[in-house]
Amino acid sequence: MVDICLLGCGGGMPMPFRSLSSTILNFKGRKILIDCGEGTQVSMKIAVTGFKDIDLICITHCHGDHIVGLPGLLATIGNSGRIQPLTIIGPSGITEVVNGLRVIAKYLPYEINIIENPKEVKFDINKEKLELSKENGQLILSCLEVEHSSPCLGYSFYFKRDRKFSLEKAEENNVPKVLWNKLQKGNNEKIIYDGKTYKKEMVLGEERRGIKLSLITDTRPLKDIITFIKDSDLFICEGTYGDDADIEKAIKNKHMTFREAALLAKEGRCKEMLLTHFSPSMIEPKEYEENAKSIFENTIIGEDRMKKELAFK
Repeated sequence: MVDICLLGCGGGMPMPFRSLSSTILNFKGRKILIDCGEGTQVSMKIAVTGFKDIDLICITHCHGDHIVGLPGLLATIGNSGRIQPLTIIGPSGITEVVNGLRVIAKYLPYEINIIENPKEVKFDINKEKLELSKENGQLILSCLEVEHSSPCLGYSFYFKRDRKFSLEKAEENNVPKVLWNKLQKGNNEKIIYDGKTYKKEMVLGEERRGIKLSLITDTRPLKDIITFIKDSDLFICEGTYGDDADIEKAIKNKHMTFREAALLAKEGRCKEMLLTHFSPSMIEPKEYEENAKSIFENTIIGEDRMKKELAFK
């Protein structure tokens, strides 16, 4: 199961009634934060998400409404008792920006690893940590360059489902019983025991479909996005403008309308879409809900600290 909390659904500037866009994911007790605009910590405190167990921070782009809250958050994570390394992923230029912001957060009790503009990153996950994988990984993070006024990435998370143990395969491959549990549930793809090599594949059943969650913000709709988000269980997408009449603004500022986002969700065969990143000028996004639902029925208008669960099926 993946737990999702939409910490904020605003774009541009924080409002008295709306926090800036940020989303936190929880999988097996480990947490992933996507974007960190001004005031993100406040929403995290209200939602009681915790700070210490954030292992990965994904920044879509380096505009202030998506990253200005980072130095304060990094300090709070340190004050929470974290000493394990933390990974930050972002578009081209993220290293320079993070290092600049850290002028006010120089001394942290943990190491920060920055990965700039990757195409795909794999992670192993257990209750103690989320870390870069040398093998296949339990989480596959894919990245897509999108079209904005600064380098910007879309993210797609694929959470693998644990495969069932196969007694038939274990016995057929003469795997010692002492290794069954370690091979099924451990992070190592292979174990050497009594001079022989035993692989996970020797005790596991068929692959089972995992959970796919995609997030796209601050971009014009692109054909590549359709392929990127294909078959997502949840598609979190910007809807900066709700009114179809604002299409010229959307084109000029390189954002999307509700209708454009809905077309992506429909063509990408997503199961559900959650709209976020609303313009400060759009006081009540639900007034424009039908512009999206007329195209893609399973549309949700985001609200600050809205929570969702995605379960394996």
